[in-house]
Amino acid sequence: MNGAALVWCPFPDAESARAAVALLLDEGLIACANIIGTIESHFTWQGARDSSSEAGVLLKTRKECLTELVNRLGALHPYDTPAIIGWEAAAAHPATLAWLAASCAAPLPGAPPDAA
Repeated sequence: MNGAALVWCPFPDAESARAAVALLLDEGLIACANIIGTIESHFTWQGARDSSSEAGVLLKTRKECLTELVNRLGALHPYDTPAIIGWEAAAAHPATLAWLAASCAAPLPGAPPDAA
C-alpha cells in the first residue's frame, strides 16, 4: 500500500488558502487540508527582519504525489517565494493509508493517463 506524506505551507490569508485547497482537492493531489487559524510569522526577507499574520495549512497526500503536489502548490500560491515544505510520514494508520489511496486520485508519474 502507498505511504503517506504531509506538506506545510503558510498563506497570506484563509481565503487564498481555501482557493488553493479547493483546486488541489479537485485535481486529486490531496485527500485533506487543515487550514489553521491565524498564525504569527516572523522571518527574514531580503535581508530584513519582518513579521506578518498568515493562515497555516497542513495538506495530506500519498507519498507518490508529494513532488507533484509541492510543484502545483508553488504554481498556485500567491507569494512569489512561498514556503512549501513536504515530507514523507514515517508511520500512518492502515485506515489512513487506505483513505489516502482512495482519495488522492492523481496519477503516478509515468503512468498512462487512464491509470490513477
